Amino acid sequence: MGQSLEEYMSKVPWERKERFTELLYRIRAWLPETKLNMKYKMPTFEIGANWVSIANHKKYVSVYTCSFGPIKPYVKKHPGTKHGKECLNFRDKDEINYKELRNVVEKALKVK
Repeated sequence: MGQSLEEYMSKVPWERKERFTELLYRIRAWLPETKLNMKYKMPTFEIGANWVSIANHKKYVSVYTCSFGPIKPYVKKHPGTKHGKECLNFRDKDEINYKELRNVVEKALKVK
């Protein structure tokens, strides 16, 4: 059996815990109809086959989507944001534009 959300959260270091908790809270508030589980061994929000996951890393927090499409507008507006093919990586010193991140999450979960 995999780890629970509580176990995952207990491993998030104090310097990142507030930011991580804020992401969990906001996604849940934006889309309360999502199912939250530990798919992919990280907190994952799902609506049907669509998902968004968040993960703690050594020096940043990542928001994963199932393709580059949902994050592309965020990357274009914030070219300094570290990112991968399907994720945004918010380093500890980075600001997060939550209004635009909400658009990423909603697009990834196809609610818009």
